[in-house]
Amino acid sequence: MKDLFEKIYRDKGPLGKWASQAEGYFVFPKLEGQISNRMMFQGKEVITWSINDYLGLANHPEVRKVDAEAAAEYGSAYPMGARMMSGHTDLHEQLQNELAAFVNKEAAYLLNFGYQGIMSTIDALVGKDDIIVYDVDAHACIIDGVRLHMGKRFTYKHNDVESLEKNLERATKMAEQTGGGILVISEGVFGMRGEQGRLKEIVELKKKFNFRFLVDDAHGFGTLGATGAGAGEEQGVQDDIDVYFATFAKSMASTGAFIAGDKEIIDYLKYNLRSQMFAKSLQMTLTKGALKRLDMLRTMPELKENLWKIVNALQSGLKARGFDIGTTQSCVTPVYLKGSIPEAMALVRDLRENHGIFCSIVVYPVIPKGLILLRMIPTATHTLQDVEETLDAFDAIRERLDNGTYKRMSAALMAAMGE
Repeated sequence: MKDLFEKIYRDKGPLGKWASQAEGYFVFPKLEGQISNRMMFQGKEVITWSINDYLGLANHPEVRKVDAEAAAEYGSAYPMGARMMSGHTDLHEQLQNELAAFVNKEAAYLLNFGYQGIMSTIDALVGKDDIIVYDVDAHACIIDGVRLHMGKRFTYKHNDVESLEKNLERATKMAEQTGGGILVISEGVFGMRGEQGRLKEIVELKKKFNFRFLVDDAHGFGTLGATGAGAGEEQGVQDDIDVYFATFAKSMASTGAFIAGDKEIIDYLKYNLRSQMFAKSLQMTLTKGALKRLDMLRTMPELKENLWKIVNALQSGLKARGFDIGTTQSCVTPVYLKGSIPEAMALVRDLRENHGIFCSIVVYPVIPKGLILLRMIPTATHTLQDVEETLDAFDAIRERLDNGTYKRMSAALMAAMGE
């Protein structure tokens, strides 16, 4: 019999094997200073394109004032206990009601965390006889939620409605045998590529197939739609989304999440979501802070307008200079380049050290081998000057990538790794 840990000593995984070279700089970096468009990294000021603070609320003076007042009034513990037992308050109910109204649903329920919340939502919605059909590029939290499912599940090709239809045909035949139902899952905005899920086309399939529709709109909530109610509003199908999920970790610049839908569905979920039934209630500081943030989303449209001014300038500038940003339809701005992992490390180091630009690097196994993805998150706090400096820096790094500079710089690293 093998030692359980033998595999850990033998194989650190595709990312873990780079830990000695990458940790503290490329992964687990430490950004310091107040959350903003410019922060400090290893003693130098950098333009930060890696903070999910879309609307610039993280360090907004009105938000900080309410957060501080709530902390002074309630401390960091209140309320104690799970919602069902001793952790329920009027403010929790108020926030739920206001969130439901904002996303045009009958009811909503607060979740402590987005990741565990959607996992638990998937688990509660389906039983062993039900079938899940979900986008192959779904976020890890959805994949982990699907893994909890004891029944059958199928993936469809990313944003491919024809593939979805074929899998719905398979799922329908299976559901007829098991006596179960079908749950389709998509994201409102896919966080790596920036593409919106094809919600309108998926909803159209309800005319042909009997299924319920769950949408994870973490990146769409607050950024898309006329009022900021998300990708469903943007595409005109919010009413046809059966269970709508969004997190506070993006536009709301906080911690927590919520689900929304018909009252009867939400009532069922709040009595069956294990991650909420057996977990401490969302703290009052976060609850009261979320009420303030939501009010700003409703009453300050200039926040979203400023965000999209930066998004449009950045994305149009990148395209004008010949960069591949894929088919993004959201604020998420991916820049695709070709190169190895060591070349990507050299490139990002150059960006940070010589150009003062901090953006996230994504490599294999998240994306195919030979590709480098620089993922950028514009915010309302960025300026047009930030955009111009960044565009100039990207011109410079592309030239060095193309002429082999980064390949030569990475040779020593490759030799050290025995590659």
